[in-house]
Amino acid sequence: MPGRTSARQTGRRSVREFVPADFVVPTLVAGPRFQIRPITVHDVVKDYGAVIGSLERLRGRFGPEWGWPDTEFTFEQALIDVAWLQKEGQLRRSFSYVVTSPDDEQQYGRIHVAPSDDPGADACVVFWVRDDQAGTSLERELGDFVEEWVTTAWPFEAVRFPGRDEG
Repeated sequence: MPGRTSARQTGRRSVREFVPADFVVPTLVAGPRFQIRPITVHDVVKDYGAVIGSLERLRGRFGPEWGWPDTEFTFEQALIDVAWLQKEGQLRRSFSYVVTSPDDEQQYGRIHVAPSDDPGADACVVFWVRDDQAGTSLERELGDFVEEWVTTAWPFEAVRFPGRDEG
């Protein structure tokens, strides 16, 4: 998530590759009612709309721990955030995806795959959907899909899913 410092940057985790050098990072994954692809700066308009349209719920979910979205979340800040997420993926330090309709016209939300601060897990995966999809069958389907995808297609032994596997 934007504003979050990775464990590697703070020294709480040994410096190592998040994913093996030979791991082919997924670039397009399709579910029955959505597709998942890496976020790029070209997504900023739809992404900003999704975030702004879901601002209060996202602040409640990510709030102080993540520091996102900021209380003054502007389009300029959205562009910086999306560019940062794209660069993190290029550097293979974390991976952020947009979840869109199959025709790529509407953004439903995002998925973030990042190193875990918990020494008992290799990765931390969070996802969110925009307000008009919260609590729907699409959100439940996406949650189940993401859990299966990350635990079978990624090279992790243990994955945390905050918001899904806690409490």
